[in-house]
Amino acid sequence: DIQEVGVYTRHGMTGERKTREIGMQTIRAGDIVGDHTILLGGPGERIEITHRAHTRDTFAQGALRAAEWVAHKPPGLYSMADVLDLS
Repeated sequence: DIQEVGVYTRHGMTGERKTREIGMQTIRAGDIVGDHTILLGGPGERIEITHRAHTRDTFAQGALRAAEWVAHKPPGLYSMADVLDLS
């Protein structure tokens, strides 16, 4: 559960993260629309997976897809996992 393991700042913190702690950072700068990087780091190595959106059109398409999907559902609480049939 991300509410239990998510850490959103490192201000004043040094050294290794605690076990089962997941760090997240947000950067807003210039004309960056959407750069998302997952970084898995270990001693002497790291793996990075990056997604870059060059326009907000991609996000709008996802929002439209979700709106079309939910229009035919009864009132309730839904997630993107439901929209994408991942749940």
